[in-house]
Amino acid sequence: MKRFLTAEWRDLIMANYEVPPKLLADRVPAGTDLDLYDGHCFVSLVGFMFLDTRVMDFLVPFHINFEEVNLRFYVRREVRDELRRGVVFVKEIVPRAAIAMIARTLYGEPYERWLMSHNRDALNVRYSWEKGACRNSISVESGKNIGVPDEGSHAEFIIEHYWGYTKRRGGRTDEYKVEHPKWELFEAGNPRIDVDFGCTYGPEFAFLNNEEPYSVVLAKGSDISVYKGEKIV
Repeated sequence: MKRFLTAEWRDLIMANYEVPPKLLADRVPAGTDLDLYDGHCFVSLVGFMFLDTRVMDFLVPFHINFEEVNLRFYVRREVRDELRRGVVFVKEIVPRAAIAMIARTLYGEPYERWLMSHNRDALNVRYSWEKGACRNSISVESGKNIGVPDEGSHAEFIIEHYWGYTKRRGGRTDEYKVEHPKWELFEAGNPRIDVDFGCTYGPEFAFLNNEEPYSVVLAKGSDISVYKGEKIV
């Protein structure tokens, strides 16, 4: 596989909601199955920083450091003796038009450009994104470092997915690989999630406005590499 993008992903807030599998059934790409944890189906609202972003090893002016917020769910694919655990995105939001255009064109990913901001200090991590009257934010208080999550834990399930899958027109599915080391976690205290899920992600997700997350995870992040995708179906 050819490496397409390198960057740092830092200060990842992940708010995880249990949802009925039927909510996602029509979004599951051909050739994959929903990946459940202990029989539970999850979507994750993820906010993080893209830093030192390079496309094909080149820096793109004004598109090096920026925020991203996405809503994602989890799938799996068996390839011979290998189980590939991956994510599918409902929507990915960034503040840069060129990034959104490249991702839509080359990967078919559901990127959109919104106004975005962030705040990171010794105690807090916060992301906000807005378009018109639709204004959202997510924040946590950063506590002590609790290390890499235990094998088989819920937190490991949320952060340890190294493949991306995209459902494209005509029933096509694309697969791409993401490489990074295991991430350390921090205590995520006093989470505040002020998000209009229906306005931002579609009416089928509006019920999440009134739901408490199953968990909220704060990951340190790391350097990452994203490899060029290929058609699998």
